Amino acid sequence: MRVRKIPLTDIELSEWSLGCSGIGGRVQLYGINFGWPEVSDDELLAAIKAGLDLGITHFDVADLYGLGNSERRLAWALNKLGVPSEHLVISSKVGWMRGTAEHAYDPWHMRRQCEQSLRNLQRDYLDIYYLHHGNFGEEDQWLHPAAEALNGLQKDGLIRVKGQSAYSVADFEKSIPVVQPRVLQSRGNLLDTAFIDPASSFSALLTKEKLGFVAFSPVGAGLLTDCFDPESPPEFKDGESRKGNERFEAPYLRQLRPVLESVRKRFGASKEDLAGIAMRYVLDQPNVISVLNGFQRRSDIISSQSVLGCELSEEDHRWLEQAFADLRTTKG
Repeated sequence: MRVRKIPLTDIELSEWSLGCSGIGGRVQLYGINFGWPEVSDDELLAAIKAGLDLGITHFDVADLYGLGNSERRLAWALNKLGVPSEHLVISSKVGWMRGTAEHAYDPWHMRRQCEQSLRNLQRDYLDIYYLHHGNFGEEDQWLHPAAEALNGLQKDGLIRVKGQSAYSVADFEKSIPVVQPRVLQSRGNLLDTAFIDPASSFSALLTKEKLGFVAFSPVGAGLLTDCFDPESPPEFKDGESRKGNERFEAPYLRQLRPVLESVRKRFGASKEDLAGIAMRYVLDQPNVISVLNGFQRRSDIISSQSVLGCELSEEDHRWLEQAFADLRTTKG
């Protein structure tokens, strides 16, 4: 497992990291589905052990995931496995759960949420603490307070590095000068290239500001590993994040299937081959320091391990970009 350093810090991330949204269970908050199906303790332990055995050292959670349950279950699993979390890089996020606060980026509320995350994780500090989104309220009134809150948490030793997660380039552009994060996080894969396209103005911004980028959903929540049959589309339950997403419905899956077949013919026939290609494509992009792959079971880890030996040529990159051109989202 190779590691990559967050620019201008001493923190190194394994290039393949594990996102823990899938281990907290189903969640509905403010009418939005955020969660995943339940996973047993035995399955969770086996999955995390498999990741550690492969050299994964970075785990990403959030107060939102399982409404704190993901943080608690990660801590429980590491304790059961006898792995001190201080030997790992643990990140969490704040921004969705506002409780009784006027806004989730109210500084008093942010400190309370950070302290609760630390209690859940059984740690004294977080290696990275992200603002989970770029909605800072009307006229961005909570942007400066949120930045000041992060500065205070960092000064007090509760967090090491500030991060920003967001879902649009505009949100990153307004946040970066104020928050001054060292690492950003958003979606990045062969179907969503807005934040990883090396020719984009966003990539130029990352280079200029010397920022690292962590790309989540590198296999498109299973889309890029051909997990779904277009003739029998998946049915997700309330509380699952993929429910209502048109990409998991028959019309889109029918468009995607022949593209994946062409990828198989060029690179390899198995789902493991597809996962390795998808993840390596993202890792090859400038400024990307890690891909953050969700997991629930040991099989989710094993099926992606081909990324460790995968190499792509410039010609391979051009071929993949052309193959997915009609299916991808290029604007963020």
